[in-house]
Amino acid sequence: MTESEISDIIEKAWQDDVSFDAIEATTGLSEAEVITLMRRELKPSSFRMWRKRVTGRKTKHGKLG
Repeated sequence: MTESEISDIIEKAWQDDVSFDAIEATTGLSEAEVITLMRRELKPSSFRMWRKRVTGRKTKHGKLG
């Protein structure tokens, strides 16, 4: 995976209106794989902030909406 692809996935993961299902459809990465990528690529404090922000968010989890 290129730096550009990783950057694109991180950008999509931070956006409120892009669900994990949409990320999977465009990149092939499951929600768990996106979380792993975010944990690896972000600073620990940024990762914690992102996880707190997306956990349980209906727009990120298509199944909850």
